Amino acid sequence: MYKNKSVRLILENGTVFHGQSFGAEKASAGEVVFNTSMVGYPESLTDPSYQGQILTMTYPIIGNYGVPGNSRTHGITDFFESGKIHVSGLIVQEYSDDYSHWNSKRSLSHWLKDENIPGVFGIDIRMLTKILREYGSMKGKIVFENDDQIDFYDPDSENQVDKVSCKDVIEYSHGSKKVVLIDCGVKLNIIRELIKQKIDIIRVPWDYDFTSIKYDGLFISNGPGSPDYCNVTVENIRKAMNYGKPIFGICMGNQLLAKAAGASVYKLKYGHRGSNQPVRKVGTNICYITSQNHGYAVDDNNLSSEWTSLYVNMNDGTNEGIKHKTKPFYSVQFHPEASGGPTDTKFFFKEFVDML
Repeated sequence: MYKNKSVRLILENGTVFHGQSFGAEKASAGEVVFNTSMVGYPESLTDPSYQGQILTMTYPIIGNYGVPGNSRTHGITDFFESGKIHVSGLIVQEYSDDYSHWNSKRSLSHWLKDENIPGVFGIDIRMLTKILREYGSMKGKIVFENDDQIDFYDPDSENQVDKVSCKDVIEYSHGSKKVVLIDCGVKLNIIRELIKQKIDIIRVPWDYDFTSIKYDGLFISNGPGSPDYCNVTVENIRKAMNYGKPIFGICMGNQLLAKAAGASVYKLKYGHRGSNQPVRKVGTNICYITSQNHGYAVDDNNLSSEWTSLYVNMNDGTNEGIKHKTKPFYSVQFHPEASGGPTDTKFFFKEFVDML
């Protein structure tokens, strides 16, 4: 078994878990959340939606297939969801340093150390997850031995979207139709899936006024933290609605489109994070198992009569998408691009492009 320095995970309610380090020997703080996926840790760790969070993996063995290489296509990495790890720390029950996979280039431990991210194993993940489910996601910190000088940190106290969004306009030219992609912390597989549809993508920062650009459709990406920091984005989406061109949003994009439509959002007790979240299309018995990563949800009770709920979460009944009744505006709370997770809903990308 791989061993390193003793480390503690301290929750804001005073609960302390003792474990061993397998990442960077660095204190860290953030919101402690859990993910129920069995696989997909390279994708989850690089998902910008985890910015400011300490990620707990509920699957007991992590690291057994290592970490892929950094090959690139169309200027973006092939196997990661961004250019770096975004979590503030990783918590697992059992870490496997003996990895094996045809595409692995290094161990998870080496990757975490290279990116200065702490990792902890040997913690009772079942107990930790039960606490988070009962009391909700909460602030926590990873500290080494007797060093407890770091403060708790609440990612909702800052605009996390601004931290992960691109700073300049980036273009990917692959077709005649043009789509403006609002980057609120976009997962790179969203861009890969759009490129497959042979379109031009104009990726803009979250607060960029794209209304002067000539485009055929608008895409609103996922992103971290509270959507209430993105009022500038909401106002630009409202302007775009006046043009009547297709609009599609994913995750944070669902929340921002809903806010532009007059609805409100609220924070979930412990969020939806994993690749096994069941959703049902409203008015049908059609269900999908989806990949999700969000801590906020749309309150669809205050949608105007021009809008309708599109999908509902089968576990807790929360909103999983909205749709305008007459105009080509719609969004989903889950991740059709997967990475990791089931690919059953990838048809949304073709469906969106067919509307352009």
